[in-house]
Amino acid sequence: MASSDLEDLCFHINMKISTVKKILQLRSIGQEPSLKSMLCKIGHEMVLLHDLLNQMESEVQQQEKMNNTLKELLKSAERDQLEAQHLCDHIPPHLPKTVSSWYAVREHGDSKPLSVAGPAVKGEEPERAKKPTKEPRPIKEAALITAEEFESVPVYMKGRLTYDQINAVVQEMNKAVEGKYKILHQPLKSMNAAVRKLYHRFLEEETKDTKGGFFIVEADIKEFTQLKVDKRFHSILNILRHCQRVREVRGSRLVRYVIC
Repeated sequence: MASSDLEDLCFHINMKISTVKKILQLRSIGQEPSLKSMLCKIGHEMVLLHDLLNQMESEVQQQEKMNNTLKELLKSAERDQLEAQHLCDHIPPHLPKTVSSWYAVREHGDSKPLSVAGPAVKGEEPERAKKPTKEPRPIKEAALITAEEFESVPVYMKGRLTYDQINAVVQEMNKAVEGKYKILHQPLKSMNAAVRKLYHRFLEEETKDTKGGFFIVEADIKEFTQLKVDKRFHSILNILRHCQRVREVRGSRLVRYVIC
């Protein structure tokens, strides 16, 4: 046997002897009355410490799960933020504005906004009682074509027309409707000669089939917009009739496009 192996064996035996001595010492200590109560307290504290360690381990596991969940939420929020930023940077030009362009119309043709009366001031004479006016009636506009409606339009009707081109025409037609009826709702005394001429033309174009509705003719489109009344424009009108945005009323060699 080599000397190194003998030394290792001796070291191992000495460690065992030392361990047995420590066990005998601890056993003898446990038999002493003065130390028995202290050992019991130490044992109780060890049990409590073991329970506390188990609770801490459980809490750490829960925190790890929560941390993983928060990481997933953070990734999801970052994706949503990027998508929202992309949508914000690429808003389609044909979407309607948040502020409505409709105008309140009164019985006597006054298109100014209604004002809210403040508290009466002493010394002021009360205004004369005015005749009750009708409820304000908005100028009707044609709604934009939705993506689903565009897809439902027959191919022969669409041709090479795009979704944006159709809605651009809808917006221009709404401008013509707005321009026309703003004039119709103005007092005659506030009009100049050119506007009064338009006013009388608008009245002459009214029929029993258009009464109570909002309509325009090709002359109004030329007057209030930059649209060209060409073949493409009439193709788009066919699509708008198909989607029930406008309807035609013919008479006196004139085609009236009534807003649905």
